[in-house]
Amino acid sequence: MSSSPPLRSYLQLHFLVLIWGFTAILGLLVTIAPTALVLYRTFFAALGLALVVYLRKKSFRVGRGQAIRMMGVGILLSTHWILFFASARVSTASVCLAGMSTTSLWTSLVEPLVNRQRVRPLEVLLGLLAVAGLYIVFRFEFNHALGLILALGSAFLAALFTVANSHFVKRHDAFVITFYEMVGASICSLFFVIVFQTYDLNNALPLWPASADWLWILILAGVCTVYAYSMGTQLMKQFSAYMLNLTVNLEPVYGIALAFVIFGEKERMTPGFYLGTLVILLAVLAYPLLQRRQPMAG
Repeated sequence: MSSSPPLRSYLQLHFLVLIWGFTAILGLLVTIAPTALVLYRTFFAALGLALVVYLRKKSFRVGRGQAIRMMGVGILLSTHWILFFASARVSTASVCLAGMSTTSLWTSLVEPLVNRQRVRPLEVLLGLLAVAGLYIVFRFEFNHALGLILALGSAFLAALFTVANSHFVKRHDAFVITFYEMVGASICSLFFVIVFQTYDLNNALPLWPASADWLWILILAGVCTVYAYSMGTQLMKQFSAYMLNLTVNLEPVYGIALAFVIFGEKERMTPGFYLGTLVILLAVLAYPLLQRRQPMAG
């Protein structure tokens, strides 16, 4: 990128990550199956985005090929969310978020391959530094193997989603892109709901939300998805996919901090949390500073 994004864009990016940190809390407050939760989230998000695009008088026309590709990227997003919520359910939120910390490392490997560029050692190094920071925060939860494997799969899909999504923003409106992705994600989620219900893989979790759950689902769809993902897509015009995912490493930090505010002493933090947070902040804040001092390779 030819110039560094303004401070306002960095602050907006961190605000979005704060919202995504709240997503983990909402996912645990709603007690339905992860597949059903993602279905409701994406379905209502698609409706909300359709309304936004209509009110903004934007065209839904992107071409058949582009629409299919966007819906395909939505399938990646849906699967990422299902694995994310499933990881938290079968283990703990800490294990899930620890696995998600590998997203920037995956991105440092995936993005150069997709864009036919060489892997930058700086990005791999800072990605590993961020992983080390979250390992310090959550190392006491690393004995939950299944939850960690699901989270690692979710992180890999998150990296693929971000890299693929970054190609759309050069040609199309962010709200239109996210609309088609939510349509694809809804279809994929419905497929998973049917398969999981057929083979009884939901572990007796209900598919229909309780009355108290609907408020959390609408917040999840409206604020954490329609607003946050559309604005995140817009910011892709200024940031690389790697920089976005490196900053998203703060999601578990923000999420645990929000959980402490909401749930009180049940979310009491250890000294390791603060040490790990410091390491993650070092990785996130060092990237734009070190990037300025290096010539960008083609």
